[in-house]
Amino acid sequence: MGSPRCCRVIVGSDDLYLCAKTVVEYLKEKGCTVLTTGSLRTGKPEPWPQVAYEVALAVARGEVDWGVAICYTGTGVSIVANKVPGVRAALCNDAQTARGARLWNDANVLAMSGRLVTDIVAREIIDAWLSVDRPDPSEEANIRLAKEIDEKHRK
Repeated sequence: MGSPRCCRVIVGSDDLYLCAKTVVEYLKEKGCTVLTTGSLRTGKPEPWPQVAYEVALAVARGEVDWGVAICYTGTGVSIVANKVPGVRAALCNDAQTARGARLWNDANVLAMSGRLVTDIVAREIIDAWLSVDRPDPSEEANIRLAKEIDEKHRK
């Protein structure tokens, strides 16, 4: 996947949550090229499965370095994103979970709750996600096993 540092990121949301708009602006402030999908592109509510799928496809195809998917709870977008081979989406509604998802799980899609995550917490989550350049070497075998399981079930 490479470094999660700001390069090309896709952010999708099923509604215009404050945290979704904050994530887009904050990533741009940090120098990222930000693509948007879902309500962030259309300005109206969009189906969360479609939003998650578009984010996950962009990540899996290598069109972006990583993605962010947001719905009311964050659960739906994380479930759908994880259906796309090569995607490791993690539901992170706090900074330490986001840091751990990158460090120990090599997550490449950040899922968040539009209901729970405030604009301030969204910035903290992004900072924590970006603080990890590469996964913890002690987790290499576990991450490889997770990728092998994913590969085994590709059609």
